[in-house]
Amino acid sequence: MIESKSDLKRYLHEDEKALYPNGSTWFLKMKDPIWKFQILLRKCEYLRNCKKGYRSPRYLFYKWRLRGLALRLSFSIPENCFAEGLSIAHYGSIIVNPNARIGKNCRIHVGVNIGANKNEKDVPTIGDNVYIGPGAKIFGKISIGNNVKIGANAVVLKDAPDNAILVGIPARNIAEEKKGE
Repeated sequence: MIESKSDLKRYLHEDEKALYPNGSTWFLKMKDPIWKFQILLRKCEYLRNCKKGYRSPRYLFYKWRLRGLALRLSFSIPENCFAEGLSIAHYGSIIVNPNARIGKNCRIHVGVNIGANKNEKDVPTIGDNVYIGPGAKIFGKISIGNNVKIGANAVVLKDAPDNAILVGIPARNIAEEKKGE
């Protein structure tokens, strides 16, 4: 969670490194709507957590711009869900429950849904260095460990340990299956 100006700078730096691992020119970055979205998201988090929050005119302005860009890109990503190092691969439908918590260095693709099961508070907790493939669905009060890869169109309904590779409907851990062979 961003709690200071230095946190904001660190989050933006880590997000930029995750989104552009090979670097990019500032001109290309400023034309990228996903990078613009991530900058606005982080600024809204900073203003909400550190400044006057909802009462700040600057927060309301950034929130208005973030909402417009989110509608254009089909993102429903609320504030304070992702730790630093967020990398959104493509624009398209991405839905995240406001109560979900996702760790550092998450790479998320189009068509992903991270949501509640029965109760609005029954949401996933996802660890660090997680790859979430296109079309993956993650539901319920589950815990996903660190360094996990979730394959395309996987439906994750159960906890996953560290270093798991989840595929299928419902998702199964093929990393464990490989160990058993």
